[in-house]
Amino acid sequence: MILPIYIYGQGVLRKEARDIPEDFPELEAFINDMYETLAASEGIGLAAPQVGKDIRVVVIDLDVLAEDYPEYKGYHKAFINPHILEYDDSETDSMEEGCLSLPGIHERVTRPKRIRVRYEDEKRLENEEWVDGYLARVMQHEFDHLDGKVFTDRISPFRKTMIKSKLKALLQGRYRCGYRTKAAVK
Repeated sequence: MILPIYIYGQGVLRKEARDIPEDFPELEAFINDMYETLAASEGIGLAAPQVGKDIRVVVIDLDVLAEDYPEYKGYHKAFINPHILEYDDSETDSMEEGCLSLPGIHERVTRPKRIRVRYEDEKRLENEEWVDGYLARVMQHEFDHLDGKVFTDRISPFRKTMIKSKLKALLQGRYRCGYRTKAAVK
């Protein structure tokens, strides 16, 4: 089932998500709905708060980028209870980011190139690993959602001032995109 994407201003996007227990009901179905929603919205990553759930679940599908990043051919993965354990700040890069919850806004964000993460996979097996490159960027972006942050929280005050009217438009429900959404306005 395709779920609506919650737009900037929805309270769940600013709430810290909670770890989910082993016996969480209907987790597999929810993850499948997240993948379906991600595909329908033509995104590469989606966090549970973006579909209204304050739980620590993220899906990432980088297969669509395989032409530019051959190492991600077939990459389609869910992360349950993910946490970033460590940032390797020795190398960073700056790249333009966008977000399904902030349609029409794209800004350069500087992030570490390498992170150490812990998560459970879809079989609920715990994993801990160092991740680098583009996947590390996507994980940082999506895992930020689980901590109540959006990418615009990571841009300079000057850039925030420059996009203030765009953010205000989102809060007022004035945006256009090609996927189902749930605006912050009532």
